[in-house]
Amino acid sequence: MLDIQWYPGHMAKAKRLLSEQLAKVDLVVELCDARLPLSSRNPALDEMIRHKRRVLLLCKADLAQPDKTQQWLAYFQKQGIDAMAYDKSPQKTKQARQLIEYAARDLLERNQRRGIQKTLRAMVVGVPNVGKSTFINRLYGGNITKTGDRPGVTKSNQWVKVSPYLEVLDTPGMLWPKLNDQRAATRLAYIGTIKDAVYDQYELCAILLRDLLNVMKQETIARYKIKNSSAEKYELLDEVCRGRGFLMRGGEYDYDRCCAVILDEFREGKVGKITLEEAPKPVAQEEKQNGQTL
Repeated sequence: MLDIQWYPGHMAKAKRLLSEQLAKVDLVVELCDARLPLSSRNPALDEMIRHKRRVLLLCKADLAQPDKTQQWLAYFQKQGIDAMAYDKSPQKTKQARQLIEYAARDLLERNQRRGIQKTLRAMVVGVPNVGKSTFINRLYGGNITKTGDRPGVTKSNQWVKVSPYLEVLDTPGMLWPKLNDQRAATRLAYIGTIKDAVYDQYELCAILLRDLLNVMKQETIARYKIKNSSAEKYELLDEVCRGRGFLMRGGEYDYDRCCAVILDEFREGKVGKITLEEAPKPVAQEEKQNGQTL
């Protein structure tokens, strides 16, 4: 298991700025990754925004397994959280806007009864590289915020008016100071939340390959032309180098190219739709199963 610890200085600043702005917003739009609905949610954020009305978007849902996404949506809704699966399509962006308006309907109706035409203010939060700025650009209908396929692109808060009645705040991605759950930290590295430079990329890719083989064995074997799917650790990288022809002069394995391709193809969904985390089972179902077992 990797040992990942990453909490750059701008994370502390992001937390402070977010705390200062919370009092000014009507609701919070939280984004997580549909492939990792648990690991990609910051528990510190959850604590900070617990008193605010909230909408949760499971981003990049087009890269996740639809049946598992539905299970996660049911789980979050049972927690009292308005949630939806989101991708970058115009239809999903329209649905997300409607969900935000629905979540704030009480406030909007109260203002209308008073004759107040108040702009709804929403804060967009989430871990780094989860798609906050991209989502805001889609709401806006153009490139108003800076985006990038790496963590830490957004450095400060930015208000964006996306309609006459809706204004959203783009915030820097925020991780928690100590990544105690290294399994979750490893999965965050898969999706690019944690900078590639702070961990052993070879080890990460070997772990990712094993996860892929566990969840979608045949697709992974076919994609990387793996002959021995029982290989462990760096031997799996050898399998991919041989299968995909990642060789340097003299026939040496090109691990750098191998790992770059594995990570890029996972992040772009080229291996196939995948969800690496199972939604917790309802308590009643677990108790029923325990009773049957006994």
